[in-house]
Amino acid sequence: MSQISHILLKGLVAILPIGMTIYLIYWLGITTETVLAGPIRWFVPAESYVPGMGLAAGFVVLFIAGLLVNAYVVRRSMHLVEALVMRVPVVKTVYGALRDVTRLVNTDGRKGDLERVVMVDIGPGRVIGFVTQEHASLPGSAAAEDLIAVYLPMSYQIGGYTLYLPRSRIEPIDLSVEAAMRIVLTGGLQR
Repeated sequence: MSQISHILLKGLVAILPIGMTIYLIYWLGITTETVLAGPIRWFVPAESYVPGMGLAAGFVVLFIAGLLVNAYVVRRSMHLVEALVMRVPVVKTVYGALRDVTRLVNTDGRKGDLERVVMVDIGPGRVIGFVTQEHASLPGSAAAEDLIAVYLPMSYQIGGYTLYLPRSRIEPIDLSVEAAMRIVLTGGLQR
């Protein structure tokens, strides 16, 4: 019986990531279609509406939003709204976390600091880290030392630490961000 359980577990581990990814994409598409279908039907007669128009409208909305955030007035308005949101106790925690995650996406088309993988000596051991700021200043510190901010994630996406280290304490390694993340987040159990 344990052999059957083992095989079933292997199948689940193989299918779950693929299935969840497909379901998430499907859910996002269906939700976008459902939300935007109503406003589209105000302008398009019901017999002319074709399924998928809501999804296409979603791409158009994203494109227009991407263009608008380059405008000074829109950026300034977004900063004012963000300042208001950051005053609401529970909302600021959720919004702040989501904002920080989305800021990891490189939208400038230039190589970001997060793309650099380094090794940090911690006592007798070594830890894989990711540079988040090349020329960092420790908040509240008057030290003139050239520091680098290095994020050390914990296994299984539980959390992590940001260390401000002198440049001499880190060692660049030839490893892609994806490979390094896989090693760190799985506790070294990747295959």
